[in-house]
Amino acid sequence: MAKQDKEYVLKQVRENNVKFIRLWFTDVLGFLKSFTIMPRELEGAFEEGMGFDGSSIEGFARIEESDMLAKPDPSTFVIIPWRESDGMNVARMFCDVLNPDGSPYAGDPRYALKRNLKKAADMGYILNVGPELEYFYFKDASNNPQTLDHGGYFDLTPLDVASDLRKDTILALERMGIKVEYSHHEVAPSQHEIDLQYNEALAMADAAMTYRLTVKEVAMKHGVYATFMPKPLFGQNGSGMHVHQSLFKGSENAFFDESDKFFLSDIGKKYIAGLLRHSRELSAIVAQWVNSYKRLVPGYEAPVYISWARRNRSALIRVPMYKPGKSLATRMEFRCPDPACNPYLAFSVMLAAGLKGIVEGYELPDPIEEDIFEMSAKEREARGIESLPGSLGQAIHWTERSEVVREALGDHIFNKFIENKKLEWDQYRMHVSNYELGKYLPIL
Repeated sequence: MAKQDKEYVLKQVRENNVKFIRLWFTDVLGFLKSFTIMPRELEGAFEEGMGFDGSSIEGFARIEESDMLAKPDPSTFVIIPWRESDGMNVARMFCDVLNPDGSPYAGDPRYALKRNLKKAADMGYILNVGPELEYFYFKDASNNPQTLDHGGYFDLTPLDVASDLRKDTILALERMGIKVEYSHHEVAPSQHEIDLQYNEALAMADAAMTYRLTVKEVAMKHGVYATFMPKPLFGQNGSGMHVHQSLFKGSENAFFDESDKFFLSDIGKKYIAGLLRHSRELSAIVAQWVNSYKRLVPGYEAPVYISWARRNRSALIRVPMYKPGKSLATRMEFRCPDPACNPYLAFSVMLAAGLKGIVEGYELPDPIEEDIFEMSAKEREARGIESLPGSLGQAIHWTERSEVVREALGDHIFNKFIENKKLEWDQYRMHVSNYELGKYLPIL
């Protein structure tokens, strides 16, 4: 930790009358956790960390080894816009979770991402990502969701009644140093998207966690409910988190090659090939809920077929067309993740698969520009187009056998995650739904 970072935080706390500092971290499933300290505790928090009981945090320590330390990262210090009151402010910092001896805790998702970024750095690469997180606004959080509008893609008022909610959300994000590229109404009624400007992966994972909370907090202030549930409405598009990715070497984009017909370097092609080859193994991490697989079905712009293309949005990976003079924008877009995943783990496994492709020299197959949704099963088989898992149960089957995912996450997170997902799948399997009662009870 650089001394000026710590001193900068202490100065900001004094000058902005910050009375409370929230320390944030995430559990294995990607839920944000927090506890609050007073300014007088900051010096000690920076030097030694703040102790807490990790036995109640999903995927953290067992009860007999529950002592944990949360050590704030001063580079993540921001004042929370929606907590200002009577001239007093509340700030937050993300924390690294440590063992009592000060060593990194193996169950900390932020540490898992740091480890994978270190592997990339040792190869000379920086991972930049730009996620597109979609979400819905509903009138409340009941199990009978009521939309706020009947708008569609890019609709403007009066169909899009949530413009002010997006505006207030963007202003809050910008005040916290999170740069927004653009926002708009999405395809489904009451569905929206705010796209973040690409950044280094660790900063972006922190930003994604902040984004999700900010969207919900602003919605609550407006008296509505925001959800990142992947598929809340039957018969409508679900919410995805398309993740744009590129590797940089210093200030140069390692994915760009002006002499290639796709303007993709060998590094870029091997990275994409790695994601394609291991995509089924990543599924339970990037689409981690039972509901995630209600979104990943053909016909709703959700990618289920393992292929890549430049224009074809039915493919799993899209490489946006190159614009002259925009070599830094050369990137690939991985389209199956959803916004309810744990971004630290999702970025970790995507990077690990891409680096595997580079190290092993995977060959990139030809792009498929035809609409795969319109192909028959025989046509897809003849073209060698395989599918992502169709359920969380199938996804777990692929993920728990993946050495790429295990290595990326480490044994602790990997085992805890799989254990939790198996429990969720079993609960879902055994649940008797209203659909079953309505369909079968009257006839069987």
